[in-house]
Amino acid sequence: MVSIQVRLTLLFVVIVTLVLGISGTYTQYTLSQELESGSARLRSGVLTRLQTSLPSALWDLDKSKVDSIVAAEMLPPELVGIRVYDASVGLFAGEVRDAAGTLVPLSADVAMGGTPVEAPLVFRDAVAAATGGKPVIVGKVIVNFSRAQIDAALRGEVRRKVLEVLLLDIILVGALALSLRIVFGPLKQLRDGLFDLATRGSDEVEELPENRRDELGDVIRGFNAVQRKLKSIIEGSREAEDMARRSQQATAQAMDELRRAQESLLQSERLASLGSLVAGVAHEINTPVGIALTSASVLKEATDEISAAVAGGSVKKTDIVRYLETAGESARLIMNNAYRAAHLIHSFKQIAVDQVSEARRLFELRDYIGEVISSLQPTLKKTRIRIDIDCPPGIMLDSYPGALAQVLTNLVLNCVEHAFDADTDGHIHIGVHGDKDWIAMQVRDNGRGIAPDMLDRVFDPFVTTRRGQGGTGLGLNIVFNLIAKQFGGTITVSSTLGQGATFLLRLPKVTPLPEGAASVPAGQA
Repeated sequence: MVSIQVRLTLLFVVIVTLVLGISGTYTQYTLSQELESGSARLRSGVLTRLQTSLPSALWDLDKSKVDSIVAAEMLPPELVGIRVYDASVGLFAGEVRDAAGTLVPLSADVAMGGTPVEAPLVFRDAVAAATGGKPVIVGKVIVNFSRAQIDAALRGEVRRKVLEVLLLDIILVGALALSLRIVFGPLKQLRDGLFDLATRGSDEVEELPENRRDELGDVIRGFNAVQRKLKSIIEGSREAEDMARRSQQATAQAMDELRRAQESLLQSERLASLGSLVAGVAHEINTPVGIALTSASVLKEATDEISAAVAGGSVKKTDIVRYLETAGESARLIMNNAYRAAHLIHSFKQIAVDQVSEARRLFELRDYIGEVISSLQPTLKKTRIRIDIDCPPGIMLDSYPGALAQVLTNLVLNCVEHAFDADTDGHIHIGVHGDKDWIAMQVRDNGRGIAPDMLDRVFDPFVTTRRGQGGTGLGLNIVFNLIAKQFGGTITVSSTLGQGATFLLRLPKVTPLPEGAASVPAGQA
């Protein structure tokens, strides 16, 4: 990774080099134009002077004068050589500059370097011009000009500019290295502080020194303030986490207590239902047992009387006939009431055992619903409510009959308590239909119905319309928990005010086992 300091240095060097390069190029172009212009002026001046001074000397064939004129013009170093030609003789005079820069006479027509420029030499005699004579071409002059001085000047300018750029770049790099250290030193401290703050935690990072009195000092002081604030926030977060952890533990403990309380309420509700069932069954059994006891007493008295008559030898036919009538009626009453009591005891025994043991077994649904409703007759006979059961025979459930009895008991008693008034005729319909794996049970009444604002909350705990009148609001909540958790089924409710309510239960024919429970064959639970 290339640091910002290096990148800034490279950026400034590139910018300065580019600016100096553009400036040097412009200077080089300007110098080249000036040198070319000077060279053009020099060529023009040399040729003009030679064309002015040489024709008369060449007309007079004055070689010494021609040589002096040529020597005078050869003083500028840009001239490589001058050759003067006579129109009739040929090469008349000339000078050339050798490799050492010395002027030597040109003895022969030899090749010379540079750029040759040729100009005619025209003689204009004053007398001839006055009489109307024409100018006479007496020869020509060839001048060789060199570009070596121009090229040398341009190369020197390039070298100067290159050295200038390098020197400025070196000075700039040194100046930037010193100046950027003032900025990047504190920035490095900030970087290290941020890295330590991110990796080691705010408690282990010391604050940066605040002895600077410039913008970077303000940044450092801001960083220290942020660090102190962060420490405060972290401490507050830790305290909040500890508080949340304690609150979570308290909530979990409260949930456990609530769960235990719910289980206790469920058990209490079951025992309360069982107690009510015991009281009702005891009251129902009392009547047939009393009748059977009375009939047995009457039969015993009649038997004692007929036995005394037989022992005294005064028995009559009418006495025997009356005894037989009394014995027959008493036996009939005893048998009928004993059967009635036995039926009540059988239903009570099965329902009570199922509710207490919570055992799982295989049972036939239609008969079991009838037994549950029979166990509720002591309560139902005090009302004007009629219960119909529409369940096909032969539906077998591998499930928990005690829990199902609790569900049916709570649903029926909920209808009795909430759907009808005490002196109102009512009808409760229990309908069942099933498929291969599931059954659907519908408990429907034609009572007053459930208010819309209560419909979504009927299965919530402690929701009741009989608050202060003995209602706990747990009956339907117990039903929901049993259906959902113990049976693995669902229960829904629908209602229209004034037209009753309908509870729809969907239960599996084979209740799934809880996780981790061993499989128990049907009929062995």
